[in-house]
Amino acid sequence: MKKIITIFILLLAFIVSINENIEAKGKKQPKVLTQNDIMKKIKKSGGTLFPIGQENTGYAKYFTGKSYLAPLSSDEDINIANVTFEPNCINHWHVHHKSCQILVGVSGKGYYQIEGQPIRTIEPGDTITIPAETKHWHGASEKSWFQHLSIMKKGAKTTWLEPVNRNANEIQPNQPSINDEKKEEGDKNVTDNK
Repeated sequence: MKKIITIFILLLAFIVSINENIEAKGKKQPKVLTQNDIMKKIKKSGGTLFPIGQENTGYAKYFTGKSYLAPLSSDEDINIANVTFEPNCINHWHVHHKSCQILVGVSGKGYYQIEGQPIRTIEPGDTITIPAETKHWHGASEKSWFQHLSIMKKGAKTTWLEPVNRNANEIQPNQPSINDEKKEEGDKNVTDNK
């Protein structure tokens, strides 16, 4: 665990220096979205410490819009990546084998859903654990760029499934984040214990 924390702290310091270099470069207005353009949009959604990465073209057929992938770990046991979603981009239903998936909200507002459960909001600081062999999806809300860290064991496999049927799922923009629900549960426990 100490190894993972050390790697994470080193990555944060490295990423902050990269972001400062990116911001210091030219202020030209490109015709297509560049890394700087995306960073500006994300900063309006609450900012980020992590790089955007490259457009996720290898998995584009499993997403409803553009996503970007920035690998953060080269550890032999764990994969950590920052995933950036443009507004309204979500991935298809999928299942991870041989590993749970931990999602950590970094910036913006997103959603996730485990099959058979309600859709939940993910916001910065929210931490969600999707158990291995569990059908789920995640991505950005309709009007916000969204980033999350994805943490999984190396060697995990993913089975990509059908697109999310948005008509059947009715994504609600005002659902509470997982942290709001935990706070409410904590408040209930304090009240119940009095």
